[in-house]
Amino acid sequence: MVGGLFLSINETNTSLSAFFANFGQFAEIFEQMAKPDWSYAATAIPYLIETIKMAILGTVIGSAIAFVYSLLIARNIIKNRVVTGVLRFIMNIIRTLPDLLLGAIFVAVVGIGPVAGILALTVFTFGVVVKLFYEAIETIDEGPSEAVIACGGNKLNMISFAVLPQILPYFVSYTLYAFEINVRASTVLGYIGAGGIGLYLKQTLDIFDYAKTGMIIIAIFVVVLIIDYVSSKAREALMK
Repeated sequence: MVGGLFLSINETNTSLSAFFANFGQFAEIFEQMAKPDWSYAATAIPYLIETIKMAILGTVIGSAIAFVYSLLIARNIIKNRVVTGVLRFIMNIIRTLPDLLLGAIFVAVVGIGPVAGILALTVFTFGVVVKLFYEAIETIDEGPSEAVIACGGNKLNMISFAVLPQILPYFVSYTLYAFEINVRASTVLGYIGAGGIGLYLKQTLDIFDYAKTGMIIIAIFVVVLIIDYVSSKAREALMK
């Protein structure tokens, strides 16, 4: 591990001295950010709300699609290994796509704005939670499923009355976890034109208006902190 560390430092030309050499410039920028322009809040807050809405829509749509898809790749639900194998291969391809790449693709397809961000977050959410969903499904107690089938129930009855009650807490918990990630991701997506507060964060940085940048960062920090806290408490309550 130590050898790998030094090899990586050498290959990437990493130099801490370069950071400290420009530390004075960093300190100057940080000082300006520490004096936020609160008058800019009237402009920024509506776009911060738009960012949260993007995260909510992307999370809900992506999680819903992931839930249906996870039922198709769970081998205790679909017994055909060819079908599950092909669908898992497709899932793995989607999971390799980072959120920024997805944002750039959808900005190119639908143009700059929140729609591109929502589409990117939908696909990104799918990739994050679908693996968690199907693994949860494959670890359920098979007894209730066998009982439903033995009573003459079909596959849909089995999912509704045996599978869903067992995995619902995990489904909600993983969805909340994805929402936490998406609130942060949607901020960065806005930086490349996919809607939300990130677009204005980029504008303030481009014109070196660090006082406005500081206000935006503080607003994002507070919102993310609140959402993380509420989501964490909700997930803890669900898993008890």
